[in-house]
Amino acid sequence: MMKRTHHCSELRKSDAGTTATLAGWVDSVRDHGGILFVDLRDREGLTQIVLDPSNAALEAQFSSIKPESVIAVSGRVEERIADAVNTNLDTGGIELHASELKVHNVSKTPPFPMDDSADKTGEDIRMTYRYLDLRRRTNLDVLRMRHQTSQSIRNYMDENSFIEVETPMLFKSTPEGAREFLVPSRMNPGSFYALPQSPQQYKQMLMVAGVERYYQLARCFRDEDLRADRQPEFTQLDIELSFIDREDMYQLIEGLMQRVWKDVLDVSIEAPFLRMSYFDAMNRFGVDKPDMRFEMELQDCGKIFKESTFKVFSGALASGGAVKAFTAKGLADLTQGELRGLEDAAKSLGAKGLAFIKSEGGEWKSPILKFFSDEEKEALREQLHIEDGDIVFFAACEWERACTILGRVRLDAAQLLVKRGKLEISPTDYKFLWVIEFPLMLMDEEQGRFVASHHPFTAPVEADIELLDSDPKAVRGQHYDLVLNGVELGGGSIRIHQPDVQKKIFEDVLKIEPDVVESRFGYMLKSFEYGAPPHGGIAFGLDRMVAILSQRSSIRDVIAFPKNQKGQEMMTASPGIATARQLRDLHIKTSLPEKENTDD
Repeated sequence: MMKRTHHCSELRKSDAGTTATLAGWVDSVRDHGGILFVDLRDREGLTQIVLDPSNAALEAQFSSIKPESVIAVSGRVEERIADAVNTNLDTGGIELHASELKVHNVSKTPPFPMDDSADKTGEDIRMTYRYLDLRRRTNLDVLRMRHQTSQSIRNYMDENSFIEVETPMLFKSTPEGAREFLVPSRMNPGSFYALPQSPQQYKQMLMVAGVERYYQLARCFRDEDLRADRQPEFTQLDIELSFIDREDMYQLIEGLMQRVWKDVLDVSIEAPFLRMSYFDAMNRFGVDKPDMRFEMELQDCGKIFKESTFKVFSGALASGGAVKAFTAKGLADLTQGELRGLEDAAKSLGAKGLAFIKSEGGEWKSPILKFFSDEEKEALREQLHIEDGDIVFFAACEWERACTILGRVRLDAAQLLVKRGKLEISPTDYKFLWVIEFPLMLMDEEQGRFVASHHPFTAPVEADIELLDSDPKAVRGQHYDLVLNGVELGGGSIRIHQPDVQKKIFEDVLKIEPDVVESRFGYMLKSFEYGAPPHGGIAFGLDRMVAILSQRSSIRDVIAFPKNQKGQEMMTASPGIATARQLRDLHIKTSLPEKENTDD
């Protein structure tokens, strides 16, 4: 009978002379002159097993096992000789001399290497065999880090008097937001639930209910096209508080970030965090989630070109637009291919082209230089600090589009500089930033009406409420985003808690028909008539947070069983085809060609 099983990381030199049992996966098998060495691995580490060739029975068992087989080994712990010590392992000073072996399962040859070289294998293959991909130590460590992050969050929230409350997964459809996953109701033919995009309305109801401080690690769902930072199902840290203002929220969340970074990475984060208005973020960096680890700020060149004979620039200004520019220091050596790539990025955002000036060999080079006066050139040199080896990029159109175009070019140019070793952007240089004072409403040109820039429950800044009728676009919302290194970690707002203001936003500003307001939000407006406290909240993408903590580029890497770019979970071949009986029970008919799976 084997004794208590130890983890492969437990044994040390102090255990020499004792007996122990280890269980795990065979990492490798090596034959050194008739002596077999097996590296045995579990989730905690690795230990070397030694088989004495004089034990014929054990040798026969060992010779049958292959890497990734599951075994248990008992034996005597011995110190390694000095020149055999492996200083890279916690257990590198000892080895287990086997006296008993139990083979639990012999493995087939895995479809990809079980080390970091597997990253070169196609993602769909690794996702099909996700149970093997997760077995790799680097991926197990990410799951462990995710657990540590969640545990740190829960401890902090508990210490700050929050109550964890689960909210329903089957909600009602709210088509104003992102596309939803609909769930047919068998017991209510023709009716559908929707999987929640967030617990927004439920958590506000918890504030009306007097919970005061709520949080949840909530599962959320959006039926949208996928990319590195998107999944159809994801996890939010969802928070809502009563009787607070924005300053209270900033202090609470800064403390949470400090706690998580200290618990998980043992890194101290300085607070308070920098704050920047939405206008300043767009005007200076061209994006509402600026990466503050490097400069290259956008400049307004309107004064220089207001009277210019270059009609592309002066015309943009005359029509109420802007001329923006930034200097990429040391990037004048970019190739024609790289320049075309930057131009394509600009065109994808509505630019007709990408104007530039290179400063090389003591002279400026550009197709647009012939249109500039000497005074304009000198003003550019002074404002943009142009030196030999630099390149300047321009955008001339409406202010927001000009900012957005150069914001994208700025990020791409920074990566080109990093590639050349001329700019360092460290993943461990944590630049937290609050972006605040967003516009409450944005005009949707296609719909010809205002839409909420965040969501329709965001409270306007009190001083701007009187502008709701006369100039809705000028109204600022009490909305705040927490940004880290160019990534929006989370966002939230102080909420509307007065029924008359909420109704006005729905009907007068967003132009939602009264009967639609009643069907979708009637219960909320009614609840506000029964003593709704002032409240606000915020939600963070847990997957994004863990991706940054673990220095992974895709949130798929930090989710145990993610979906691919097509929304498919490759291991279980999900989604699948519904049977004819299932569709009949749900009162659903499809317009697609009949599938093979029509079983009753």
